[in-house]
Amino acid sequence: MDLKVPVGVSNKHVHISREDLDILFGEGYELTNMKDLSQPGQYAAEERVEVVGNRSSMVMRILGPVRKNTQVEISISDSFSLGVEGILRESGNIEGTPGLTIKGPKGQVELDKGVIVAARHIHFDPDDAKKFGVTNGQKVQVKTEGPRSITFDEVICRVDPSFALDMHIDMDEANAAGIKNGDQVRVIV
Repeated sequence: MDLKVPVGVSNKHVHISREDLDILFGEGYELTNMKDLSQPGQYAAEERVEVVGNRSSMVMRILGPVRKNTQVEISISDSFSLGVEGILRESGNIEGTPGLTIKGPKGQVELDKGVIVAARHIHFDPDDAKKFGVTNGQKVQVKTEGPRSITFDEVICRVDPSFALDMHIDMDEANAAGIKNGDQVRVIV
């Protein structure tokens, strides 16, 4: 069986906590949904912040809704530009990661941790996971198509009833494979 999933290419972005959003934009500020993302309830916000590393700074979009902890997701290329170590992690696993400064229109936040390079992963709802024969935390290979076809190893399967089928990779990985949002890739279990 040839099982394919759509690709979602993730550019650098910030997930923000309620406390940090209040500091950066003002008490009680609410994010403005600019565009819904592939995962239900997730969206790209209108709001952007300046992220300041040891070497340079970048303007990054905030993704909503607010989260328990602030997290900055970058690519390896971004880590070189910012001068911040790019540590590969699953989203939400920020212990032992570097920090940086985030500046907003009303204030700034000094993070002591929270900068990650997100590990490539596929979101499955339980029905899709069953169809693909995968379990939460399992690692699979994914094969791309086209003139720059490559095979991604160590792709983490994340299974949850709130997820929609979608593979997430960063901009570096997408550019290396010559793929874009919505392209289909084949899962090799």
